Amino acid sequence: MRTIFIIAAGFALLLTLVFVIHLVSRANREATAKAALAFLPVWFTAAAYNMWVGVSHAGYSVLEEAPIFAIIFALPAVLAVFLWRRFSTAS
Repeated sequence: MRTIFIIAAGFALLLTLVFVIHLVSRANREATAKAALAFLPVWFTAAAYNMWVGVSHAGYSVLEEAPIFAIIFALPAVLAVFLWRRFSTAS
């Protein structure tokens, strides 16, 4: 259940970031694309922190946490890459 909440938080963070940048930049597509791309290292860090908590405090091994880390990172990251490609003006 915790994994689902973390993934949902990732989607919420991404969509909030993209929406706010889209409003602030007055619908500048390139700024919106850069916001989606800038989300990736932030989300990677958050997912890595979640993995660290699972290994250091919850007692899971790295091998047990690695697939969960991959899922937590990948789902919002795929949407971020999609939004980046959708709003990017470079073809």
